[in-house]
Amino acid sequence: MDLELLRTFLEVNQHRHFGRAGEALHLTQAAISARIRSLEQQLGVKLFVRQYHDLQLTPEGSRLVARADMMLSRWRKARQEVALGGARQQLTMGGSLRLWDVILQDWFHSLRRQKPELAIIAEMHTPDLLTRRILDGHLDIAFMSEPAQLETLQVQEVAKIELLMVSAQEGHKLEEALADGYIMVDWGLAHALQHRRLYPDAPEPQLRVAQARIALTHMLELGGAAYLPARMLSSALQERRLFCIPEAKPIMRPVYAVYPLRSGKLEMLEQIIGYFENPV
Repeated sequence: MDLELLRTFLEVNQHRHFGRAGEALHLTQAAISARIRSLEQQLGVKLFVRQYHDLQLTPEGSRLVARADMMLSRWRKARQEVALGGARQQLTMGGSLRLWDVILQDWFHSLRRQKPELAIIAEMHTPDLLTRRILDGHLDIAFMSEPAQLETLQVQEVAKIELLMVSAQEGHKLEEALADGYIMVDWGLAHALQHRRLYPDAPEPQLRVAQARIALTHMLELGGAAYLPARMLSSALQERRLFCIPEAKPIMRPVYAVYPLRSGKLEMLEQIIGYFENPV
């Protein structure tokens, strides 16, 4: 089977639109449609149905998603191993979207400096998808802030992120910062609950964003206030473009490494996890 057909199928499933999938793959909508028809003919089943101007997976299409993802992941690993002649160690790792800018990029640089011979495939996904990819054998290790507690997985805290409430306006009082212009950054359910306990009378934020970088850029351009990682704020605070809210308590968010208990790469995983504690 042509793996490009599977890649096209997964892209259509993600976008649920032939045109947008074509844009992502730099193909015409007609080419995307032809690939899906070809895949359906090879499998002898329908993969998508149209419902009210929306594409939906058929039951057969739903069953294909995980298998197609597994086949492409294994192909990437096999291609890298063959190209390297099997001489290098390989690592397939993933990270939560919200952690890459904050902490994982620095750790990744440390890893590359200390183990330049290591062949790496790095991915970014939601925590749920990261967990599924570990369980399915697609990933050797993943980093997230709210991991699932499963018997087959080792969950190890590797770092903490200090969050500070800052504002683009000097002299902002806590009540003013939490009012109009406050940006709620999604740090997970535990953070949302802690935020509500700290500020039970705060109004509902008008703006919610998925990543700290989005909030930081917005605040520097348009103003506002938010809880942001201290490690992202040094230059903005020094240049007095952002200001800490003295009454707001810092919030600590843990970062966890998650990997299979029976991994054949335990020695290497324990070594690279140490780079969080000993950055270069």
